[in-house]
Amino acid sequence: MTTGKGLEGARVLVTGASAGIGRAAAIGAVRAGAQVLLAARRRKELDEAVAEAGGGAAIAVDLADPAAFQRLEGTIRAALDGLDVVISCAGVAPLRMMADTEDEHWEQVLTTNLIGTHRLLRCCVPLLGRSGTFIALSSDSVRRPRPGLSAYAASKAALERLVVGWRIEHPWLRFTTVSIGDTFPTEFGSAFDGEVLGRVLDEWGTRGLAQSRFMAPGDIAETLLAIAATMTDLPGIGVDHLTIRSPSPPAASFMDAFAGLGDSTERGDSDG
Repeated sequence: MTTGKGLEGARVLVTGASAGIGRAAAIGAVRAGAQVLLAARRRKELDEAVAEAGGGAAIAVDLADPAAFQRLEGTIRAALDGLDVVISCAGVAPLRMMADTEDEHWEQVLTTNLIGTHRLLRCCVPLLGRSGTFIALSSDSVRRPRPGLSAYAASKAALERLVVGWRIEHPWLRFTTVSIGDTFPTEFGSAFDGEVLGRVLDEWGTRGLAQSRFMAPGDIAETLLAIAATMTDLPGIGVDHLTIRSPSPPAASFMDAFAGLGDSTERGDSDG
């Protein structure tokens, strides 16, 4: 078997790069020899990630803002002169029971997770080389419904179909959705209402939705980069959808799952 160069010299954009899986993926890509542009809302955290990686460029943009994409496109052209890989990690999740989910919550989750991803695709697809790769993070909540995350799951289900639409209209490019299972620690739930969280954690445990071991964001990032590197080496191969989950059995409760965090989060980070 011939081993290719992987991400060495590849032009890579990572969104949601200020924390968590996105940050770990961006840092890993820089260290793998890629030319990396880190994009997220928070400039300070982006600058810290660039410093930790020892390279890369950063742009502070809010992908929920339609005006951000012209500036993003200009920065991609100036910093990278095109793209080979995009890893889309930005996302939000309101924790609300359906009866308490207001229009503003739908607008937030759909604007960021669905419409924002569509805008990102419109921006990036013309900049991708003929065999470029676009990887978008989805969630196992699409197929394993969780009380309190139904709006989030609906946005990710729609995102998966959105990516299918782009794939069938651009058959020479590779579009991959990646379903992510239980991960900790993350910033993902930092804005969750504590009272609602306590209620839904009990329900998730009762329904067998708690893994006995969580995955670490850094480990997920390594997996994503390995996929991106392989697809860069093998332009004739496309991965339409992938599920990344903990191989551990279900836990009796989320308290049992949190009790075993020491081994699973040593290389973890927060999500954002």
